[in-house]
Amino acid sequence: MTNLFADYFLPITLALITLGMGLSVTLKDFKLVFYRPRAVVIGICCQIFLLPLIAFGIALLTDIDPYFKVGLIIIASCPGGATSNLITYLLNGNVALSISMTALNSIITLISIPLNVSLALMVFIHAEADIHLPVGTTIINILILTIIPAYIGIRIRNRKTELADKLQRPLKVILPFILLLTFAGVVFFGEGAITATSKDFFNLLPFTLLLNALSMFIGWMIARASRLGRINQFTVAIEVGLQNSALAIFVASAILDNQVMALVAVVYGSFSFFSTAFFAWVIKRITRVRKAKTEGEMAGVEY
Repeated sequence: MTNLFADYFLPITLALITLGMGLSVTLKDFKLVFYRPRAVVIGICCQIFLLPLIAFGIALLTDIDPYFKVGLIIIASCPGGATSNLITYLLNGNVALSISMTALNSIITLISIPLNVSLALMVFIHAEADIHLPVGTTIINILILTIIPAYIGIRIRNRKTELADKLQRPLKVILPFILLLTFAGVVFFGEGAITATSKDFFNLLPFTLLLNALSMFIGWMIARASRLGRINQFTVAIEVGLQNSALAIFVASAILDNQVMALVAVVYGSFSFFSTAFFAWVIKRITRVRKAKTEGEMAGVEY
């Protein structure tokens, strides 16, 4: 029997969320991302190179089960998704940058996931696997769940600007609610869902939380060092810090046929939306205070 929530409600929800976020941006916003590509290039490089390095570092320095170590690499190799875009939207970040990074990295991971996971299998389990992601399905998903809904939202904003503006406040309540409601349906009513016991959760929580927090922090520091704007700094931090746990579960359970590896993504997905939102809010507050302080000092000198 088809998994109703995972196969239908979740994709529809993700597409609706992206459409809602599209109402907050214009084509000009996306053009600026690619006319001034430094932010998207830095963010993509952090996702491709930084995240796997952090995950490999955590795996090499800990004595957790080798299959869990591979699970960490899998989650670190995945792109962001609609949830990272949603957090950026809720915190008034650069939504166009976030969506662009998600779409681009989703294509790049067709190559990077097999490379990273194959290396992890050889290093930690001394095994080899022939890993191939479904290219056609991935591209179709990017179109259906990201690009087309975002474009529809942009077109609605272009034609009905006042309506789009009026919807902004209620959408910031409605979109997270329907996402959490759908995820709850997948967890509690989904058939064949992989569930983590309390022991699994507490065993894996420190390492998955460390991956989440450390990725965000280092991503933010690199964005700061690269002199990106304040909004782009925490946008990059969100996109680098929050990965697509649903894709990680698919890679571990469907492609590698290993439920133990998939448990890492299950635990990660159970808290990462909330932890990422909290970390991003803290980063945003810190950058706002520093900006105000710098502007105050400059005003004082000029005065």
